[in-house]
Amino acid sequence: MAELKLNVEEIKALMAEASRLGLQKVSIQQDGFSLKIEGKQPVVVAASEQAAPVVLSAAPTAAPVQPAANTEEEVSGTPVLSPIVGTFYSKPAPDKEPFVKVGDTVKKGDVLFIIESMKLMNEVNSEVDGVVTKILVEDGQGVEFHQPILIVE
Repeated sequence: MAELKLNVEEIKALMAEASRLGLQKVSIQQDGFSLKIEGKQPVVVAASEQAAPVVLSAAPTAAPVQPAANTEEEVSGTPVLSPIVGTFYSKPAPDKEPFVKVGDTVKKGDVLFIIESMKLMNEVNSEVDGVVTKILVEDGQGVEFHQPILIVE
């Protein structure tokens, strides 16, 4: 059998696709290599020394990732994209104010939001100066890799 080689980017892409499809478990096993991803969103990656055919199992998830907002509408300004698959949070903590709101002026380097992925909180900073004109996702919503999150004009 052919050797199965996956780099980190390919594993991340597999995790994103599993999340997009609402899969709760993905298991790949080939020639002594095993990769297992489990969770509402892929959260556990484990490798072992077992050989078996590739298996994909779908089970309903408690909180499927929501599709992106209508991306066909014309958008002016600079979209800020999610750098990873995860959960969008507009605030640093539930009892705190959002990092930004529609109408706020932001400068390059300002924190715009957080994406939680695999229990890590990842701050996303502005790459441009401007005004936040639109926030495209709800707080606590699952997001995809490169999904537009907000617009800065």
